[in-house]
Amino acid sequence: MIAGRTAVVIAALARRLVAVTVEGPSMEPAYRDRDRVLVMRGTKPEVGQVVVVESPFGTRGWREQPLAAKAPASLVTARRWMIKRVAALPGDVVPRSRVPALAHALDEHVPEGMTVLLGDNSTASFDSREFGFFPLERILGVVRNTYRV
Repeated sequence: MIAGRTAVVIAALARRLVAVTVEGPSMEPAYRDRDRVLVMRGTKPEVGQVVVVESPFGTRGWREQPLAAKAPASLVTARRWMIKRVAALPGDVVPRSRVPALAHALDEHVPEGMTVLLGDNSTASFDSREFGFFPLERILGVVRNTYRV
């Protein structure tokens, strides 16, 4: 009976936890190329936290619908992901001075369902500075742990 319960717990954790490898310098010095991060899916992000977000195709957006909250690993690994820090959430004041793409945003506050995401290394990051708002539904999860290679 204990083995059965353990298998259920492991299966549940496998749907909630995802290991992601950092690629590139956009989050240096906090995260370096080839670091591995453990991501908790289904967690509501907070300002200052680091998240894994689906990468858009340039400034045009995404080609596919957002993943379902309980999408299997095979669908998760088929997408392109980025690691960014949450700068603002719905209802927060739009950080216009730090985010050129939002300098002329119509609203003073971040709209419902959207977020502002920034890479720590501004000279090597594609983020809200170029793209603008990111939909919250494109966030895979919040980074919980880092493993250096």
